[in-house]
Amino acid sequence: QVQLVESGGGSVQAGGSLKLSCVASGFTFIRNCMGWFRQAPGKEREEVARIFTLVGSPYYADSVKGRFTISQDIAKNTLSLQMNSLKPEDTAMYYCAADLSAPLGTCLGGQMKPSLWGQGTQVTVSS
Repeated sequence: QVQLVESGGGSVQAGGSLKLSCVASGFTFIRNCMGWFRQAPGKEREEVARIFTLVGSPYYADSVKGRFTISQDIAKNTLSLQMNSLKPEDTAMYYCAADLSAPLGTCLGGQMKPSLWGQGTQVTVSS
């Protein structure tokens, strides 16, 4: 079964840290465009970070640059998002996503167009 399963969300005070994990199954993990999106209540879903697995070359939205780190564990088919210095405005549902058709150039050159989504994990940051 092709799927992405997230974990690691929770509630934290401003300035704290959380690490999200996304376990992929049912498809070849390496050499795929994968990333994290988030959606806050009343707002559109936005891309947070993106990576081309095995190759690397991460992309970050300006709002999280310097605070969030996307990483991959090839052996465990796992994509992670380390979130530090969290702010109340980071509060959202976070989704792991994969664009299984985007080649390297497309992935690194612009926004990914996910064809596969996880179920989401809630992150709440209080002030």
